[in-house]
Amino acid sequence: MKKKLKLIPKFKNEDEERDFWDTHDTTEYFDMSKPMMIKFPNLKMSTKTITFRITQSLYDDLKILANKNDVPYQSLMKMFLAQKVREEFAQK
Repeated sequence: MKKKLKLIPKFKNEDEERDFWDTHDTTEYFDMSKPMMIKFPNLKMSTKTITFRITQSLYDDLKILANKNDVPYQSLMKMFLAQKVREEFAQK
């Protein structure tokens, strides 16, 4: 038998909503057996600035490759690094 879900009230602000969910069971408001895919198209991932040393020749090669691909060299480095990390995780 399917459980009747309660209606989620309208909230005046985030504090009111936060207080509500602190004291109410979400399973009374959501069907947890049917998860939904939610997208946040405007959400930007936070970034961390790091510094590391590379040889001058590697730096020069990265700049040349970046120029050929019409992207900033730091963006190219992030793309290469992300690709390698994905590959490593896929092997495990």
